[in-house]
Amino acid sequence: METIALATGLGALAGAVLAKADERLWTPPMAGFGGWRPLCPRCCGTGRVECLCARWSDGDAGCRSCSGSGRMPCSSCRGSGTGRPAPVRLSVGSNRPGFKG
Repeated sequence: METIALATGLGALAGAVLAKADERLWTPPMAGFGGWRPLCPRCCGTGRVECLCARWSDGDAGCRSCSGSGRMPCSSCRGSGTGRPAPVRLSVGSNRPGFKG
């Protein structure tokens, strides 16, 4: 009986650890978005990546993209840190005959 309880406890602990590890890949809901959004895989949710000038730098102050910080906005998420929704093209119109709007 003790072996079953120990195995159950270890299983619950392992599940909690995995859930906590997976938690860092998601960001809390933001107003207007309606739910949890995945973090950007390129910048890991920071919204910033290493600037190209940092790779070629010889110790100078940086460039216009990073303002000398060595980090520039992520091009994948455009600095938001979250995964972007796919762009959708909508056409607005009416299917009512004679309606112009």
